[in-house]
Amino acid sequence: MDNIFAGFLTEQLADGLALAESSDCLQLAPLGPEPVQRYLAQFAATTLVRNARGEVGEARGFAVGFWFPSDYLRRADPYEVATWLAPAEVFLPNVRPPFLCLGRIAPGTSLCDLLYQAFEIGTGAKVTMREDDALNAPACAWARRSLDRFPIDSRPLKRLAIDFAIEVQP
Repeated sequence: MDNIFAGFLTEQLADGLALAESSDCLQLAPLGPEPVQRYLAQFAATTLVRNARGEVGEARGFAVGFWFPSDYLRRADPYEVATWLAPAEVFLPNVRPPFLCLGRIAPGTSLCDLLYQAFEIGTGAKVTMREDDALNAPACAWARRSLDRFPIDSRPLKRLAIDFAIEVQP
């Protein structure tokens, strides 16, 4: 592994863990030795699922895996970098397990950017409304008929801590 890629991976680990620390919706687990190339992201947010009877409902939580291949700074394949892990019954236009459509990503896109994109897709904040461009055409058609359901979970991934004091003058 070259030094530039190792430095990139070290930075992704630090930044990803910092984002997870500032979020009550994200748990990030580095997988393997440093410099880490694989991550498991678990989001404590609501997503959509469809049961065996075809009914659409909500599920609490979803998981996405991320992998930075050795040539990631030169080439980025979104279907190689991100993998939808759970729930298997997910019902979103941009997801057909194990595939998750992040759209076009540039080589060297940061882990934090990927986490935000996965969160937006999983919570329905980012939705493809064109069936010819969706991974899951039936979910896309349903989403267009159910716009009032989106976003499914409107909480932000990162929450800003506000520290303030109120002074009362006598």
